[in-house]
Amino acid sequence: MAAPLGQIELDADAAESVEGPQVVEKAVAGRSPAQIAWRRLRHDTVSMIALVMCILFALLAIAAPFMASAKILQPYTFHNNLIGGLGSMPTGGWGGIGWSHWFGVEPQTGRDVFSRVVLGVSFSLLIATTATLLSVLIGGTLGIISGYMGRSTDFWISRFMDLILCFPQTLMLLALSPVLKQRITDLGVPAGTPTSAVYLILVLGFFSGPYFGRIMRGQVLSLRNREFVEAARSLGASRRRIWVRELLPNLWAPLIVFASLTLPLNVSAEAALSFLGVGLQAPTPSLGNILFNSVNFYSADPAFFYLPGITLVLIVLSFNLLGDGLRDALDPKSTR
Repeated sequence: MAAPLGQIELDADAAESVEGPQVVEKAVAGRSPAQIAWRRLRHDTVSMIALVMCILFALLAIAAPFMASAKILQPYTFHNNLIGGLGSMPTGGWGGIGWSHWFGVEPQTGRDVFSRVVLGVSFSLLIATTATLLSVLIGGTLGIISGYMGRSTDFWISRFMDLILCFPQTLMLLALSPVLKQRITDLGVPAGTPTSAVYLILVLGFFSGPYFGRIMRGQVLSLRNREFVEAARSLGASRRRIWVRELLPNLWAPLIVFASLTLPLNVSAEAALSFLGVGLQAPTPSLGNILFNSVNFYSADPAFFYLPGITLVLIVLSFNLLGDGLRDALDPKSTR
């Protein structure tokens, strides 16, 4: 005897409820620390804006020398037709700002201010980045050796870093300038801009290294007795392997944060030294010597003063905000 239609549907529903629908299990993909940090950074609007600004400044700095070679930028060309006469102010309002000269032209010379600012950003970021890498290398090496070795090695390296930190950095930069520049020239570095750039890189990197060394020493002291280091030591791993394969991968977060916060400090220091006449010298453009030249025309040509100054502020602010965002993203205890 055939079952009613309703009974057939009921039996089918009952069978499905007993057996249950077929569930397709999906593997849960884990996230690496870098992926977690990027996810947290991506949700920070201010940090993402700062990251975009930093990338734009970096790309502009890389492209500036090539644009100058292709005559797209003309930082050394005198436009005498744009000033009222030799040694006069630019013609037109706001220092000659227009489609051909976005930041106007320099008083008395007629050189394009935008071209000089862009090339100055290139020199500033090159010097600041190289000095930051040097400080990371010096401080990281001293910090790892001091924190891992301990005892007398830790004592003498720590006292050496304390001694370097006692010196006033700006005063030492001014005092050592003539002596070290002459020594650098004697080693075969061409005089002028190359000598000044090498001097700034060496001195800024050397005096910034101990700050990072103190940070690395504290991190290594907390890591050297951890289980994975003890396991590597018990398996006969060499000291070099423990430093490179066990300690360094756990130090990349403070390393990145320190570098991102030190770079804008070096940009400011390079601009300040160039302003004081110790850094890059004219006609080589630098944000510092451009601001030095613009001070005399503050009232007559305010754009010549404000636009390079705003550019410097934006660079330093962007890298500082990015450093703060990286610190929060890489800190597992952060709640921001």
